[in-house]
Amino acid sequence: MHFLDQAKIFIQSGTGGPGAVGFRREKYIEYGGPDGGDGGKGGDIVFEAVPGLNTLIDFRYTQHFKAPRGKGGAGQNRTGAGGADLVIKVPVGTQVLSEDKEHVLADFTEVGQRQVFLRGGDGGRGNASYKSATNRAPRQHGTGWPGEEMWVWLRLKLLADAGLVGLPNAGKSTFINAVTNAKAKVGAYPFTTIHPQLGVVQHRQREFVMADIPGLIEGAAEGAGIGDRFLGHIERCRVLLHLVDANNEDVAEAYRIVRDELDNYGAGLEDKPEIVALNKADTLDDELLDALSDELEAECGQRPFRLSGATGRGAQGVLDAIVGHLEDEAVEADQDQGEWSPL
Repeated sequence: MHFLDQAKIFIQSGTGGPGAVGFRREKYIEYGGPDGGDGGKGGDIVFEAVPGLNTLIDFRYTQHFKAPRGKGGAGQNRTGAGGADLVIKVPVGTQVLSEDKEHVLADFTEVGQRQVFLRGGDGGRGNASYKSATNRAPRQHGTGWPGEEMWVWLRLKLLADAGLVGLPNAGKSTFINAVTNAKAKVGAYPFTTIHPQLGVVQHRQREFVMADIPGLIEGAAEGAGIGDRFLGHIERCRVLLHLVDANNEDVAEAYRIVRDELDNYGAGLEDKPEIVALNKADTLDDELLDALSDELEAECGQRPFRLSGATGRGAQGVLDAIVGHLEDEAVEADQDQGEWSPL
């Protein structure tokens, strides 16, 4: 299934049905009064967050949503049937934005969350409701109130407990494939991952969701490489795992580029707990790893983990640290970052 995290759609609630013009015609009633019923209410536009969806791809092919109008009233004071509500099903994590993308109109963060977004128009009045002491046989009626309509943007922000960040080709996809059930594409070239991936980690009787977003480049927070859209997918993560390729010429600069983009983007990313790991550490000797760890620690303020996403070495300590943040309590982990534990 193709991934799509933004879509523009047109929505319109139903128009109210027209009121009826009718008069009583019973055989033994000489002066039958008006008995036209009111029209039915138009259908509402309703958004509902449902399980099992993780993309907005369906909205690429269907972009117009119009709820049915109400039925007209009838004689004998019969009110017309209301138009059925139109329920638009969206993935959990979807936001509804105004057409200019400046305002969040709705935010769906839980399965089953439901919101009436546009209300259908009221039905028109039948002629029976216009009867008065001076107008005993009115013929006017209401045509029904129009529904509401607007263009909106749907934006999907994945819901995950932990988010993977790093420069392109930092080994994020390899790592998420090793520790979760994800099947992210892996390649020895930048931007192998072109859309976010989700995977479920099972570790120490704990289950949590990890998100891998495409690699960030300088200027991502301003939209370079559509990085601002990618960063939106980790806004709701509770902890970030920052992978730095140990083969970078300057690991401190590699860390700083991504860190600056997180800070510039804002939306709380600058304050999220962060775990830093030197990935692809199996390709270097311990002496060089020690030097790189010192350099990276001086930049980020914490001792980085040593990790090999390809072999799984060091993953145990990293996952322990993530679980520790998720549980808001210390998890017994290997304190010596130089010790490599098996997955």
